[in-house]
Amino acid sequence: MSKLAEFRQLEKHLAEQLQALEALKGDTGLKKEIEFETKLRDLLAKYGFSLKDLINLLDPQSSRRATVGAPKTGTRKARQVKIYKNPYTGEIIGTKGGNHKGLKEWKSQHGADTVESWLTK
Repeated sequence: MSKLAEFRQLEKHLAEQLQALEALKGDTGLKKEIEFETKLRDLLAKYGFSLKDLINLLDPQSSRRATVGAPKTGTRKARQVKIYKNPYTGEIIGTKGGNHKGLKEWKSQHGADTVESWLTK
């Protein structure tokens, strides 16, 4: 797209957004919401409360709900060591992941399903 076409498209988009903004400015519902929010924030400031304090006052369970669904941070559980025993050679490989050099060789020689059947622990 040429610079001129891009400019005209952005100009048109801006004009549409300005028109939507002007329509919202005249909306009585929006004016009431803005007035309510302003008065609420002034009242909270007057008594030294924050929005979090107000939420906890009106809904004490909200802080517990927020933490229940939130993912846990910190360390994750350590991986278990998997031990594979080659029935042909008797060789044993212990690994926590599938990126072990010897295990990869076995899987390329015998197939992944076969090697997984050698899992002992």
